Amino acid sequence: MIELLPLLAILVSATGAILIVLIGDRNPNLREAVSVIAGILKFSFVCMLIPPFLKGESISLKIATILPGIELSFKVDGLGLLFAFGASFLWILTTFYSIGYMRGLREHAQTRYFACFALSLSSAIGIAFAANLFTMFIFYEALTVVTYPLVAHHEDKEGLEGGRQYIVYLLGTAKILLFAAIVITYILTGTLDFKKGGIFTAEVVENNKFILQIMLILFIYGFNKSAVMPFHSWLPAAMVAPTPVSALLHAVAVVKAGVFTVSRVLLNVYGENTIRAIGMQDLIFFLTGFTIIVGSLIALTRDDFKARLAFSTVANLSYIIIGVAMFSPLGIMGGLIHISMHAFSKITMFFVAGSVYVSTHVKRISQFDGVGKVMPITMFSFFLATLSMIGIPLFAGFISKYNLALGALQIGRPELLGVFIASSFLNAAYFLPIPYRAFFRKPAEAERWSGVKENYFCAIPLLITSLFTIVLGLYPDFLMELIRRVTG
Repeated sequence: MIELLPLLAILVSATGAILIVLIGDRNPNLREAVSVIAGILKFSFVCMLIPPFLKGESISLKIATILPGIELSFKVDGLGLLFAFGASFLWILTTFYSIGYMRGLREHAQTRYFACFALSLSSAIGIAFAANLFTMFIFYEALTVVTYPLVAHHEDKEGLEGGRQYIVYLLGTAKILLFAAIVITYILTGTLDFKKGGIFTAEVVENNKFILQIMLILFIYGFNKSAVMPFHSWLPAAMVAPTPVSALLHAVAVVKAGVFTVSRVLLNVYGENTIRAIGMQDLIFFLTGFTIIVGSLIALTRDDFKARLAFSTVANLSYIIIGVAMFSPLGIMGGLIHISMHAFSKITMFFVAGSVYVSTHVKRISQFDGVGKVMPITMFSFFLATLSMIGIPLFAGFISKYNLALGALQIGRPELLGVFIASSFLNAAYFLPIPYRAFFRKPAEAERWSGVKENYFCAIPLLITSLFTIVLGLYPDFLMELIRRVTG
């Protein structure tokens, strides 16, 4: 039964998607109840995997053998559980939030929306528990396909253009770059299975250094959901989607799938010895450090709320890759735990963007003056998430940034510490003016927010996620133990 749990966690939301389509618009309450129940069941299945994993039990399931060394199979480890736990938990809150958002704006095609949302979580959990590159590739591509209707949901000119960039960038890089890297990996090793420390033998590394260097670049940009510059522009373009979809893209599934897959390649395909032997660590540090600083500087210039959040995400994703690429215990700890710490902080911020839009139809930060007086839960929650994103002690973001800083010093790279410090100051520069405007600036017109009130279907989920930035800051031990199992 335990070995079936990864498959059940994948299938429960796919089954929910089928039921959602069958129910359709005839009974919206039942349709949305199915979404909630599927989310709770998925999270329960993931949680049931944690005790046996912590006891040291091996949990794996082979579905089919395609060729020798190429299987459709699943395996549970600490890295996969970390991703699956966060994604499945946040899906529950995002479902409640989506109900308030989609109903509040009377959005069209709500059945398609909830069905695709459910399928995206099946794909994300498939990525989390994939035992090899082949299985990961299948679910990675599925995630792109099922999220396209969500990005292009509005079906207007802007929505279709954003959806086009999304599908072209992500499918294009996967088909051209990622597929080539996977094929070459199989030719060199005869297997696609993940292995602690990497799958390339010393002989393969010695005889194919240049090929392995090119392959690593193909992997990093083939798994383009990680949004490493310069292949990042699909992410801001995808902000045309409804705000709950933006939250899905930035916090729950899509971009986290990108950094998860890159981390998996660094840890379980290449490994520290291979990365050092082929001399690629400095290039990884340059690409990610450049992305962190430039992404933060661009965020500073954006007045559109979701655009500022989007470029912040571009910057923060590279925290994860840079931490893993340090290959030090503290660096890996900081990088991987940032997956969860960033998820709870950033989903709160996107929920806030949607909550403000549902109640006021305002999208620009320059128009936020005084909105905190009529939407106190929403804007106070944003303030808490801001403190986490900056890395203030007692908040979630501090845990990851503190470990990343120590990891940089542990490997003797103070310039990386400089990148993290500069990024935190930039976080403060582009986030703190938002709650300041909301609470301490008066609107130009005295009656600007007359009649405005919070939608509690939106406000309660974002309050919960913001409080979790404190909970995770105070009690990170569970997540840190999962990561220790990755590095230990």
